[in-house]
Amino acid sequence: MIVENVLPKDYAELLSVWENSVRATHNFITEEDIAFFKPIIIEQAFPSVTLKCIKNEQSVILGFVGIHDSKVEMLFVLNEARGQGVGKVLLQYAIEQLGATKVDVNEQNPLAVGFYQYMGFRIVSRSPLDDMGKPFPILHMTL
Repeated sequence: MIVENVLPKDYAELLSVWENSVRATHNFITEEDIAFFKPIIIEQAFPSVTLKCIKNEQSVILGFVGIHDSKVEMLFVLNEARGQGVGKVLLQYAIEQLGATKVDVNEQNPLAVGFYQYMGFRIVSRSPLDDMGKPFPILHMTL
């Protein structure tokens, strides 16, 4: 798997990967939440992070990671590509090449919490609300 740069022309495809992944792993998120977050992600979140992705042989994005100030701000993998090492390769790249040492994870996403713990992160604190003030508890983790 090769980690590649992401260009602004890739944002629409990244948003599709995000939505696919969220629908598969975030059963606590409503349709209204998805509609609320989509424009924020594509207009504000993507441009504010260093983005890297992994594509398949047909140049379809399988997963992506976004880093800012040594923090993993986003890591999403297409549901069809989960369990194939895409997330692991992206996270290892983020740690080794981009200096990532922190991540915030939805407490209600136990698979993600377990993944980050498996990759060496530990929980250091918890917030009852997410950054937007929504009632999605966040676990703050560090290497």
